[in-house]
Amino acid sequence: MTDLREFSDRELMAAHVAGDSQSFSELVSRHSDRLWAVALRTTSDPEEASDALQDALISAYRRADQYRGEAAVTTWLHRIVVNACLDRLRRKAVRPTTTLPDHNENNGREIIEPRDAIAERENWIEISAALAELPRDQREAIILVDVQGYSVDAAAKELDCPTGTIKSRCSRGRSKLAESLGHLRNQDEGEIVTAREPGRTSYPTDARKEE
Repeated sequence: MTDLREFSDRELMAAHVAGDSQSFSELVSRHSDRLWAVALRTTSDPEEASDALQDALISAYRRADQYRGEAAVTTWLHRIVVNACLDRLRRKAVRPTTTLPDHNENNGREIIEPRDAIAERENWIEISAALAELPRDQREAIILVDVQGYSVDAAAKELDCPTGTIKSRCSRGRSKLAESLGHLRNQDEGEIVTAREPGRTSYPTDARKEE
């Protein structure tokens, strides 16, 4: 009996496309921790991350025949997970808003929802929706460098392109985000909320952040 653990990622993909019923499960098991981390960092919400990851894996399972081997399997999966996360956050951003209660009860005790945390979460949803509108190459670079904290060198390796290309894509993407998210500008600091997880860093409003 063939031991799928000895297969490379590309071989597992090929076997799955050919009809093997276990290959995709082995591939997911091999990279599940990494894909979960990608989803969680992109959404900053465990519930949204779980749903997005499920959407992504279903999509990858069905679209496996579209994998052409031009990038690593992990890069291909990474893109699908990020896009699934942004799709969910974009849909959430356009849903009608509802009034949030000031508190709820938990075992007889009131728990106050910090208004700053609510505002931060709403900003993050808007940022994610704006990210989803960027061209794919810019979005991927921004997600890796500004959302997930990759170095430029690591992002270039992940996307299989020169470091200069990553810097250029980030610069163009940041300029577009600065324009579309200008309403989130911090008047005191002259900055807007970053694409990175809420509360971590900011983009300059002129979007000329250098690596």
